[in-house]
Amino acid sequence: MRTFSNSVIKWQKVNGRNDLPWQIYRSPYRVWISEIMLQQTQVNAVIPYFNAFMKSFPTIDKLAESSKDDVMSHWSGLGYYARARNILKTAIILKNNYSSELPCSLLDLKALPGIGRSTAGAIYSLGFNKSAAILDGNVKRVLSRYKRISGDLTKTATLNKLWEISDELLPKKDHGTYTQGIMDLGATLCTRTSPGCLICPVKKKCLARIHNETTLLPNRTPSKKRRKKEVFWLIPKDEDNNVYLEKREDSGIWGGLWTFIECDEKESLKKIYKSKFNTDQSSFKKFKEIEHSFSHYDIKANVFVVSLKGKPNPQSNVESIWTNPKELQSIGTPTPIKKLITEINKNG
Repeated sequence: MRTFSNSVIKWQKVNGRNDLPWQIYRSPYRVWISEIMLQQTQVNAVIPYFNAFMKSFPTIDKLAESSKDDVMSHWSGLGYYARARNILKTAIILKNNYSSELPCSLLDLKALPGIGRSTAGAIYSLGFNKSAAILDGNVKRVLSRYKRISGDLTKTATLNKLWEISDELLPKKDHGTYTQGIMDLGATLCTRTSPGCLICPVKKKCLARIHNETTLLPNRTPSKKRRKKEVFWLIPKDEDNNVYLEKREDSGIWGGLWTFIECDEKESLKKIYKSKFNTDQSSFKKFKEIEHSFSHYDIKANVFVVSLKGKPNPQSNVESIWTNPKELQSIGTPTPIKKLITEINKNG
């Protein structure tokens, strides 16, 4: 068992990734933020977000004392916004219950919002140099091939088997280096397509390579037909090109973010508009149609603009603001919303 971990550790020290921003001045806090950002997101996309986040929130105290809008504005464009909401919740818990430090306990780490078993293991190993198994996407692929494990990776039985293997292969020392190494191996050599088996440090005992099955493992989960949804967005605009936005509830897609008035039917736009602004003015203009993909479905948004005089206070039970492109940096708005506001501002 130690042959695998020793080979990975030796390889990582020479060939692994050692200059990523969260590896410089490594701390449990920086590891935590990077691990959350890296969920469902590529490294190159994460780097600028991580650097900006650390500049604004250099400590857990600073993060815990920040507003939700401030945190969400730093997440805008990364997607999967529940991650940002959980980060703020966890920071507040850490400040109140753990003296603004991440606990050096797997059990305590897993109890924090947004931190599952694998993320807890990564923080424990990379942040504290303690022994803990992880099982992110890259590691699943490495272990599936190395031990020739077949089966759907979304099924509990397959995952339990991989967790057992991940535990068995842990080294006796250099825990952080090993954890980084097995992640690096999956990200740079044992890739989904065209794996670099010839230069892999564990190729001699890799059962998938020996049986010529690296292209077959891990088994691919059958793809589901993506759901499509059509929505209608209304953008009230004042004479200075400020646009009206409403804050969504914390749950659901784009939870906690500022977005346009939305409904499922075009006719509902006028009713909603009239009830909010107490006016019959209905000179709606079709601005454009956009398409956007979420993790499980696609939307087609029909975008309408209506011009108003002044900035009338809406009759609404949700938070609302009038804003413009210059002010967007301080609030959390999804990327498609930002782009549309910028376009509207340019078009006058």
